[in-house]
Amino acid sequence: MKKIHRSKMITATAALFILFGVVFAGKFSDEEKVQSLLPQVEGWKFSEEPLNYHPETLFEYINGAAEIYLSYDFKELSVGQYQKEGFSANMSVEIYDMGREKNAFGIYSAERFPESTFIDIGIQGYIEDETLNFLVGRYYVKLLCFDCGEKTSEELKTFSRGIIDRVSDKGAMPQALSFFPEKGRVENSQKFILENFMGYSFLHNGYMTSYLFNNEEFDCFLIEGDSEEDAEKMLSLYLEAKKEAGPEKTEYGYHFKDRYYKNIFLTQAGKYLCGVMKIGESSEKTGIEYLKMLSEAVKEEELLS
Repeated sequence: MKKIHRSKMITATAALFILFGVVFAGKFSDEEKVQSLLPQVEGWKFSEEPLNYHPETLFEYINGAAEIYLSYDFKELSVGQYQKEGFSANMSVEIYDMGREKNAFGIYSAERFPESTFIDIGIQGYIEDETLNFLVGRYYVKLLCFDCGEKTSEELKTFSRGIIDRVSDKGAMPQALSFFPEKGRVENSQKFILENFMGYSFLHNGYMTSYLFNNEEFDCFLIEGDSEEDAEKMLSLYLEAKKEAGPEKTEYGYHFKDRYYKNIFLTQAGKYLCGVMKIGESSEKTGIEYLKMLSEAVKEEELLS
């Protein structure tokens, strides 16, 4: 009986080692994959071993800013520190794996500004002084060059291209951004908010774009549901939350006034909630016009798909 019992224990222990081996192998494999995106650039070498951070340790690297990355479902960060051989120039490379392309766009869009100097690199990138941040696939990449002198821009772009070449799926901008009307759109103002859109926990996957038309500043937004039923549920919960504002049912959807967002116009189109907000009292026609353009663009795409 003891031999049988011991045999069972050995078998169980072996099974546990196999199980943990699979788990850790998967984790190490992921780390190696992200870390393998750190480029090898001629004339440059690592000044220290690359470091990896995960959701539970990200605060150790960017304490005070980790929460916003975590809100976009951050997966992993690989950091490489380089020094140019024979020179004092240093390069810091941060590669954030956000898990999904739209999440990478979300954190990227949260940190860029419409007036940034954008360059054609990856899906999109911008360069400012000694920094270059860009988007490629599900990765958000940030580079910082120290003491690179006149070659700062050149060195930043060289490192960027080295990273992009290593990413198999280069990705693209989220499809939902193509639904927003072009007229009056503030270029590079588009944002994606994964959760707690407009401060409500039940609103998720929200896209927003700023507009300037006829001296009126306002925002258009899309909230993407997992399905048409999910969009209906979000609409119902939102209208319930806004019942004190007296949502008015109209031929084009709903209209109500908000303390912070002024006039809001809202309608559902398939799995999307389409809206316009921050419309002034004398510009309600503009709100209705943009709501129609936005919802029609969504409906047209759904008919084609």
